[in-house]
Amino acid sequence: MEKIPMTPTGFQALERELGVLKSKERPAIIRAIAEAREHGDLSENAEYHAAREKQGFIEGRIKELEALLSRAEVIDPAKLSGSVKFGARVKLIDEDTEEERNYQIVGEAEADIERGLLNIRSPLARALIGKDEGDSVEVTTPGGQRSYEIVEIRYG
Repeated sequence: MEKIPMTPTGFQALERELGVLKSKERPAIIRAIAEAREHGDLSENAEYHAAREKQGFIEGRIKELEALLSRAEVIDPAKLSGSVKFGARVKLIDEDTEEERNYQIVGEAEADIERGLLNIRSPLARALIGKDEGDSVEVTTPGGQRSYEIVEIRYG
């Protein structure tokens, strides 16, 4: 089984989500199903069917999180330095628009582009890996070809 790189923050967030699902969501949905059953005929009981559907989602997410956490390889960026690698916080300047962007390269499970958490498998992250401050990178994105200059690399 392939290990999944993850930052300590991402690992802890997944552990918290799993804990909430097991300690709060799962018991609540079991109670909701029991209540819906008490209403009689299950074939026409919308509450029962909605609760069962939600239970399926919760159980599926619990299995997914347990699998992710069991395969996680937690990498602490604070212990790294040098060129861009997993966990790096990278400040970029778009060479066409002069717009500044900040990203941290993280694992797939914790990626969230809206929060600046860049999936390590994304085209931009792959282009940045191994580069140093001052380097330029060319990236093919869905919006076309982009050029970025690496202004700063930080870890931790």
